[in-house]
Amino acid sequence: MHNAVLTLPGRSPYFLALVISLIVIEFLWHRWRGSEGYDLKESVASLAIAIGRRFTRLASAALLAPLFLWVYDHRLFTIGVQGIASGFVVFMVTEFFYYWFHRFSHSVRWMWASHAVHHSPTKLNLSAAYRIGWTDLVSGDWLFFLMPIWFGFDPLAVFAALGTNLTYQIFLHTEAVPALGPIEWIFNTPAHHRVHHAKNESCLDKNFGGVLIIYDRLFGTFAKAPGNEPLQYGRVERVPSLNPLRIAFGEWLSIARDVFRAKSPKRMWDAAFGRP
Repeated sequence: MHNAVLTLPGRSPYFLALVISLIVIEFLWHRWRGSEGYDLKESVASLAIAIGRRFTRLASAALLAPLFLWVYDHRLFTIGVQGIASGFVVFMVTEFFYYWFHRFSHSVRWMWASHAVHHSPTKLNLSAAYRIGWTDLVSGDWLFFLMPIWFGFDPLAVFAALGTNLTYQIFLHTEAVPALGPIEWIFNTPAHHRVHHAKNESCLDKNFGGVLIIYDRLFGTFAKAPGNEPLQYGRVERVPSLNPLRIAFGEWLSIARDVFRAKSPKRMWDAAFGRP
């Protein structure tokens, strides 16, 4: 799943073979077009971060699984998941909490410290999908997904819906797929996700949905790509790095520095929990 217990799916060897094949095809597509859609050093850095992520997510799962089960044991209600209708409900509820987790990850610096890793690539391609931070156990992203479990949804159903959400999102990280017409009114698409990753001013903090884009439309965070300028990717406030450790921990070090230099408790709070 995406964070802590939530991490990008490990998947079967067949799934990984599919993703690798698509990465190769996408790379060759960029070469054929003469576009600079891949920086091989950056992709290697993403791979190193993905390998490190496999270890940190195991530790996170081991620590958080008992908590999720305890919360479910103390749930408010029992909401059964049987059949298509109830499966759709748990999917929509999980999508809703994913939207708010993702939105808060862009507006609270403590959460951004983990999520910023995913926004650090300067090229948007399928290899960037697996560049995910190691520290979401600390940043607390998992708290958002305790909520539906506390309400009464089975943890396995929530995690299954979230796994579907995040598997879908892998394939949004590409410039090879054009706009998809009426589909884009409801579903998140590569065109929408390119806007989310862009650092153009009109694109900042937009399009937080996972599978769907309807919550962005509902809560006013939807945006289309600007028609008069190319999209640029990467972090606004930081020079790109190829060092996996600097990518993974750089924002936490910046927070620590700013908190240490703060002159008052309010400034300390703002340095850690204010906007990025």
